[in-house]
Amino acid sequence: MQADEIAATAARLREQIARVVMGQDQGVELLFAAWLAGGHVLLEGVPGTAKTLLARALARSLQLRFARLQFTPDLMPADVLGTSLFDFQTGRFALQKGPIFTELLLADEINRTPPKTQSALLEAMQERSVTLDGSTHALGETFFVVATQNPIEQEGTYPLPEAQLDRFLLKLRIGYPERADERRMAAVHGRTVPDLDGFGLEPLVGREFLQAARAAVAAVRLEDPVLDYLLDVVRATREHAAVRCGASPRAVNMLAAAARALAAVQGMDFVLPDHVQQLAVPLLAHRVVLTPAAEIEGADAGGVVQQILAGIKAPR
Repeated sequence: MQADEIAATAARLREQIARVVMGQDQGVELLFAAWLAGGHVLLEGVPGTAKTLLARALARSLQLRFARLQFTPDLMPADVLGTSLFDFQTGRFALQKGPIFTELLLADEINRTPPKTQSALLEAMQERSVTLDGSTHALGETFFVVATQNPIEQEGTYPLPEAQLDRFLLKLRIGYPERADERRMAAVHGRTVPDLDGFGLEPLVGREFLQAARAAVAAVRLEDPVLDYLLDVVRATREHAAVRCGASPRAVNMLAAAARALAAVQGMDFVLPDHVQQLAVPLLAHRVVLTPAAEIEGADAGGVVQQILAGIKAPR
């Protein structure tokens, strides 16, 4: 498989999902790139901005088994992972798998459940496996978490701990659509509750697509000048005056992998500085912890990353 084939699939994916979710072409592109890179995505936005609909449309378009888990304050880890129940007919305990045993898991409003339940996803997101009663169960290479959360300023939310945030390759902010997109949305969805049926969403890829596409992504060239630029950007997050804790070495690897995937999605077999710049805020901002003084002054992690990009000369 070549990068232009991946780009053609990405174009079809954007066109198909745009029938249902308007004005999110860039978000769809980044979600697709994250899936190819083997990462997970956190979508943040106020209620009603089509975060759930976007995840459902993506699952159907990529032919992924889909499960939605609504995170609530009383949700327990066993509700996510599953548990062993005693079978009186056989006299043995039998594993009842939880909703995490799927391909695309929508962790809806993940910040409305306490950290104990949030942490149930840690092993699954990092190792793509679940350990229950001392046995490890693989989730498969297609396992992909798309989590949604409301802004943390809203009442009844639990900010995700740094260890949980670091498991997400990208954090995408889903804002309000442009007027033209919102008008088209009202024309399409304004008669009934939004649903996928009736929009002709078809599977765009087969089961063998991911393995071939990831091999093509791994072959995308990351030349030394661009690699040095990428490294300089990440390391600068640890030196900025407004930052208390910068991005970890894992972020370097994730940014390199995501840049390769984004290059392939855009039909290129080499990474450009532009790809690093496009990914810097969604990949690094949620990994940066600001100093208390910077927070008091109203600094924003995304703005800090933008300052860092502006201060580092990109290679030509």
